[in-house]
Amino acid sequence: MISPHHIVHFDLDSFFVSVEILLDPSLKGKPVIVGGSAERGVVSTCSYEARKFGVHSAMPMKTAMRLCPQAIVIRGSGSEYSKYSRIVTEIIASKVPLFEKASIDEFYCDLTGMDKFFGVSQYTRELRESIIRETGLPISCGLASAKFIAKMATNEAKPNGFLEVPNGREKDFLWPMGIEKVNGVGKQGEQQLKNFGLYTLGDVARTSQEVMEKYFGKWGESLWRKSQGIGSTTIETDWEQKSMSHENTFHDNQTNADFLFSEIVRLTEKTAYDLRQDEKLTGCITIKIRYSDFETTSRQEAIDYSSLDDRLIAKAKDIFAKHYQKGRPVRLLGVRFSQLIPFTMQMDLFNNSQEKLNLYKAVDDIKDRFGSKLVKKAITVKQKPKDTK
Repeated sequence: MISPHHIVHFDLDSFFVSVEILLDPSLKGKPVIVGGSAERGVVSTCSYEARKFGVHSAMPMKTAMRLCPQAIVIRGSGSEYSKYSRIVTEIIASKVPLFEKASIDEFYCDLTGMDKFFGVSQYTRELRESIIRETGLPISCGLASAKFIAKMATNEAKPNGFLEVPNGREKDFLWPMGIEKVNGVGKQGEQQLKNFGLYTLGDVARTSQEVMEKYFGKWGESLWRKSQGIGSTTIETDWEQKSMSHENTFHDNQTNADFLFSEIVRLTEKTAYDLRQDEKLTGCITIKIRYSDFETTSRQEAIDYSSLDDRLIAKAKDIFAKHYQKGRPVRLLGVRFSQLIPFTMQMDLFNNSQEKLNLYKAVDDIKDRFGSKLVKKAITVKQKPKDTK
């Protein structure tokens, strides 16, 4: 007999706000908004006290302040959020055999088979309590037989709670749920389903799979499967090993430092473009240097999660400057991004980064339409290699 799956979903509650409260306990219990400037900014996240006034993520700050004029607005610190995210990651990694970092503040864990040695429910509770105790951060979690059910259970457990959907009781949990609570059902999809008379997952379940697929395509079929409690249990354990990179082997060995720095900029910019196209953030940069005698060195450093050219380029240049042996001929340079996690809009909304992100995306669009050679940074155009021997 196949052992039932036990999937846990962890979600740090109002993560950025919770970190800010750790740094300044006087904020506790107050309407707090983390985001950009009042004039042009966007809400990154907000406390539950602010949500009571209708404030939510991605809302223009002007609207948020109109709804909640007494709110305390904080610009936010990506470095602190990256730091605490890594602390939670380390705790989970030390206690769970299989886990996936789904975003900066979300994790999936597979505890299947552990029920032979531990009570899975009790182990989940203890792990959650351990995270709270060691970090001081509130965290909600759901335990179920599939990832999407565990995530929905987490949402029902918020704030700072735990909810288990026992194996065999999935339909009891799912069918009363409004279809708007299913991940992936946006406002437009919700309205389409309601126009068809489908208000809950139970309504979807009582509609044949063929009808759902006929009127809503593959999305309808997927939604029907979810209504039956059927969902993925695959934990992407190789998220930390996945990487993106670009490197260049020179026709002639190079000692011109200005050219080498410009090449680091070009390779980093090229890899950052790929990063945004794949909707990822990176948490680690590696610089590879191969000298003329084929000796190769690779140096990496952890960074605050980002997808912004200026931040990535600054760190790449810094790593190269610290480790390049000046005057020694270089045969190859490479830039690699690793510790990739799904793009989180909120992580690039700090320190005027929203405008930068919009600019980079606009440049990406131009490259997509007309080719990457059309748009280049000035430093990569001006510097040319000098002939070396």
